[in-house]
Amino acid sequence: QVQLAESGGGLVQPGGSLRLSCAASGIIFSIHTMSWYRQASGKQRELVAAITSTGSTNYADAVKGRFTISRDNAKNTVYLQMNSLKPENTSFYYCNGRLVQLDYWGQGTQVTVSS
Repeated sequence: QVQLAESGGGLVQPGGSLRLSCAASGIIFSIHTMSWYRQASGKQRELVAAITSTGSTNYADAVKGRFTISRDNAKNTVYLQMNSLKPENTSFYYCNGRLVQLDYWGQGTQVTVSS
């Protein structure tokens, strides 16, 4: 079965950094577009960053210049490096893998930015 497993979330002070990881199994990872979404309590799930199979990236305006998405196809893993974190980045972060019309989701990992 398809499985996306997020890790790396936690509590960090404003201005700090975290790196989220998402390890995929059950898919041909290298041909999937991989993305990170966030969904805060009571809010709509929204795209944070995406990286295609060819390495093209797309970021939400709010995180441009602070977050970097990358992938390591040899490890079937996508990363989200989050720098200069702000309290408004607090959310549950979900990993997504997409190929054509198919979307796969991880369980999510909590990121809390607070002093």
